Amino acid sequence: MTTAWTPSSWRSFDAKHQPAWPDSTELDQSVKILSDLPPLVFAGEARSLTSALGSVANGEAFLLQAGDCAESFDASADSIRERLRVILQMAIVLTYSGGMPLVKVGRIAGQFAKPRSSPTEVQGDTELPSFLGQIVNDVGFTESERRPDPGRLLTAYHRAASTLNLLRAFTRGGFADLTQVSTWNREFVASSPAGQRYAQMADEIDRALQFMTACGVTGVSTPALHEVEFFTSHEALLLEYEEALTRNDSLTDEWYDCSAHMLWIGERTRQLDGAHVEFLRGVHNPLGCKIGPTATPDDVIDLCEALNPDRVPGRLTLIARMGADTVRTNLPPLLAAVRDSGHPVVWACDPMHGNTYTTEGGRKTRHFDHVLDEISGFFAAHRQEGTWPGGVHVELTGDAVTECLGGSDGLVDGDLEEAYETMCDPRLNSRQSVDLAFRVAELLRKRS
Repeated sequence: MTTAWTPSSWRSFDAKHQPAWPDSTELDQSVKILSDLPPLVFAGEARSLTSALGSVANGEAFLLQAGDCAESFDASADSIRERLRVILQMAIVLTYSGGMPLVKVGRIAGQFAKPRSSPTEVQGDTELPSFLGQIVNDVGFTESERRPDPGRLLTAYHRAASTLNLLRAFTRGGFADLTQVSTWNREFVASSPAGQRYAQMADEIDRALQFMTACGVTGVSTPALHEVEFFTSHEALLLEYEEALTRNDSLTDEWYDCSAHMLWIGERTRQLDGAHVEFLRGVHNPLGCKIGPTATPDDVIDLCEALNPDRVPGRLTLIARMGADTVRTNLPPLLAAVRDSGHPVVWACDPMHGNTYTTEGGRKTRHFDHVLDEISGFFAAHRQEGTWPGGVHVELTGDAVTECLGGSDGLVDGDLEEAYETMCDPRLNSRQSVDLAFRVAELLRKRS
C-alpha cells in the first residue's frame, strides 16, 4: 500500500461484488447528485466512536454491534424503534449483568447492500440477477425488479437520513431514558423466560434509580441516565456510493466516509490487493473487517498493517466469523499473531454467518445453540491466549419473527413458516436476542 490514496484510487483495483449497472450514464448522474448532498454523519462523531472503541481494545469496555441483515426501504418508524429497543435491551443486560461499559453500534441507516455467492438466481426455467439489497434491486423475481437501478442509491441515502433522524430523536429525546427500562419490556418478550429475567432486572434498576434520586443524583447532574450514545455502521460494499459520501474534514484535513460512523469490509471483499481495502485504508472512520475460517495469521497481520498502520486503538475491529465447529481451533493462532504484533485491535465475534444452513424445507436458518456455542468458543479462545473478547456482532430484529431455531421458546423447523420475513439471512427475534444478551453477560462475568 505505497500508492497515494484518494477517494477514487480504489478504481485502479479489482472491485469484487459490484453490481453490473446496465447504464453507466445513469450511474454517473446518481453519484454526482450524492456527492452534492450533505453528509449523513459527521467526522467528530466518527472520532468519538474511535475513542470509545479504543477503550474496548484496551479491555475496558465491550462492543455490541447489532441490527438487520439487510434493511428494507419499507421499514416503518415502528419497526426502526423496535429494532433500537431490542438493542437497548441487550445493552442494559450486558451493562447491568455483565458489569461492563457498552459501546453500542447498530447495523442500521445504511445496511442496504448484500454480497451474494452467485451473481444470478434460478427459479424454474428463469435465471435473473441475484437480489443484492434494495440499494441495487428488488427482492421480487421479475426482470424489472432484479434490474440494477442506480436511482436506488439516492433512495438509500434518503432512507438512511430519515432513519438517522429518528434514531437521534429516540436516543436523545427520552426513549432511551433509564427510567423507561421497564416499558421496553414488550409483551412478547415479557412472556418468555428471558423476558422474565429482564423484568426482574428492570425492577432492580428502578429501585436503584429511586435510591439515586433520593440521594440527589438527577438527570441534570447525570445526563447519561436519560440519553444514550448510539452509532451506525454498515458493510462498505458499493464503492461508488461510499466514495460519493466521502468528505474532507475541515478541522483535521482528513477524509471521512460520512455514510456511517463505522464501515466494515466483508469476508468476501477483504483481499489485500482489492478495491475495498484500498478505499477504506484512506478514510479515518473506525473500520471493521470480517475474518473467516480460511484466514491465516499472515493474512490478518497484513490487514492490520494496511488498515491501521499507525496502530491507533479503536481504529480497527476484527470480526471473527468462524463457525461453532472451528472457532476453538482456528481463532487462537490469529489472536496470538495479532497480540504478538502489538496491533491494538478490537476482537468481536460474529456468531451468525458461520452457522447458517438450509433446512429440508429450503429455509436458510441458524440455531440459537450454535450461535451461543460460537460465542462460548470465542471467549474460550481469548482466555487461552490472554486476550480480550471485545464484543459481539449479531443480526436481529425487534419483530416477533421465526427465522432462527431454538432459544428459550424452542423454535423448531415447522415454526419457520409462521413469520419468516427476512429479505436475506435469518435474524434473531427479540426474545432470542435478550436471551443471548444474558448468556453473553454470564460469559463476561466469568471472564472478569
